[in-house]
Amino acid sequence: METIKKKRVSSGIAQLDQLLGDLYIGDNVLWYEDAGSFSAAFCVHFIRQSLSVKKPIIYVSFDRSPKNVVSFLGPLAESQNFTILDCFTNGKGDRSEVFNKFYEKDGAQWPYQVIKVNEPANPAQVGEAIYGLHGNLAGDIRFIMDSLTGMQDLWGGEEQVAKFYARTCPRLYELDTIAYWIVEKNAHSNRLKANINKIAQVAIDLSVKNGKPALKILKAEKRNSKYLNEPQGFNCEEAEIVFEMPRALSGRFDLGGRIKEVRRQQGLSQKELAEKTGVTPSSISQIEKNLIYPSIPALFRLAESLSVNVTTFFDGLTAERQGGCVHRGAEAVGVGLDKIPKGVMEGVRLLPPDLGEAGAVPYLLKIEPGGKLTSHFFSHKGEEMGYLLGGSLALWVNGQRQEAGPGDLIYLKKETPEQWENRGDTVAELLWITIK
Repeated sequence: METIKKKRVSSGIAQLDQLLGDLYIGDNVLWYEDAGSFSAAFCVHFIRQSLSVKKPIIYVSFDRSPKNVVSFLGPLAESQNFTILDCFTNGKGDRSEVFNKFYEKDGAQWPYQVIKVNEPANPAQVGEAIYGLHGNLAGDIRFIMDSLTGMQDLWGGEEQVAKFYARTCPRLYELDTIAYWIVEKNAHSNRLKANINKIAQVAIDLSVKNGKPALKILKAEKRNSKYLNEPQGFNCEEAEIVFEMPRALSGRFDLGGRIKEVRRQQGLSQKELAEKTGVTPSSISQIEKNLIYPSIPALFRLAESLSVNVTTFFDGLTAERQGGCVHRGAEAVGVGLDKIPKGVMEGVRLLPPDLGEAGAVPYLLKIEPGGKLTSHFFSHKGEEMGYLLGGSLALWVNGQRQEAGPGDLIYLKKETPEQWENRGDTVAELLWITIK
């Protein structure tokens, strides 16, 4: 028997389509949300996309009044392909006159199409309303189920929700629909979430950590998504969703390797760069492995976090090729120092990172009076040397203590000092050069 191929459909967000591997007719999509995690913005994009191709959308509302829905959606709610199935007014709205005022006589206020469910506390009647409305529409119908949590509140427990979901999802799949199910993830037991995940074709987690939203694809049945369980940072401004890393690299240009090189030159870990840039460590890892491109705003934030011009990440624009051989002090950038406590030592890289991986890289290092380092300040495989500009230093190599004063040169061919100490009363200034 020949397998019937389901038609691909856009979520309305090209970057999400790429991460997910597209939506398909028949998909039931679970959206697990935290407070403030922008699930509504993803719904708006889906509604807008569906209406743009003249596909009917049914918004099944348990948590929002019809007035709230039309206010939230604006002109989209006026489309003749958009219908609100109102389970709120006679449900959570408790048949209040405040909410019933939205209706005139037996219908909703023009130009909106709204159908009020008389007994939304009865799951069977909700199901009948859904299938009855579906039967009067043509083509592949799209649903927004807002929300599974609202159903649970109205129906008095998870058992009724689980039964309704288990019956509705397979039927919607067979009817060639797409349904978004909104779920407040902290309002349900792990048992319920595990059961509904088994039935859904797609499950997506939305979270907010330290004020930054992220999306994680938990399930994407019968599609080859490379991004399962990988948090993807995104920005949401005026309901527009922009992901930090929208598409895969071709492999012909090593942008990730260049970013990694500049990061390492400054002694930053992936986690530290992620915190400075406002993305996840996983995103930095994927960028450096050339699995994804950063978005243009993210690329500029990376450059800013690394104190370089964005052109540093691309070939053909180095200072050497531009003919400049004098590099101003203002071009020096701060450098991270391995395992050095704050306030003991600071340093800058004197050669701009824009020059790439030079054969010799100079640094200006300052060790505070009384400062003690229990390891070498660089992890460098190769020769190193330093010229003490001022102050005094003691270093231990192979267990032997050696002293250095102003004008002295320290040369390390293969040795790695185990300890440094400034026992003087002034800052020790050290011009240090690593040799490739």
